[in-house]
Amino acid sequence: MEFVARHRYAPLAAQKARLVIDLVRGKHVNDALQVLRATPKRASYFIDKVLRSAMANADQSLEADMEALRVARAWVDEGPDKGPAHRKWRARARGRATIIRSRSCHINIVLDDAQ
Repeated sequence: MEFVARHRYAPLAAQKARLVIDLVRGKHVNDALQVLRATPKRASYFIDKVLRSAMANADQSLEADMEALRVARAWVDEGPDKGPAHRKWRARARGRATIIRSRSCHINIVLDDAQ
């Protein structure tokens, strides 16, 4: 049985989160939690929260085998940049200005307890 958790609009660039999510894909949940605790990246905090949420979803189910839970699928999609009301500008050469892009992402984790 599959158990899903996702964090939408995480304040983090998707490219940086993908570096961390690649470390936990396919691992047992306890091993994945240890890897996330040892990873000194900001994304590991958000991915840890999503993984724990998926584990809590599995714990609510009566059919779930908590000892056999694995990260079946894990992926990160790009979210929207901040809207026009929240734009910040940076001064550039020759009197120009460019937008500071505050990126976001959607973190998705699917756990499976199939043998």
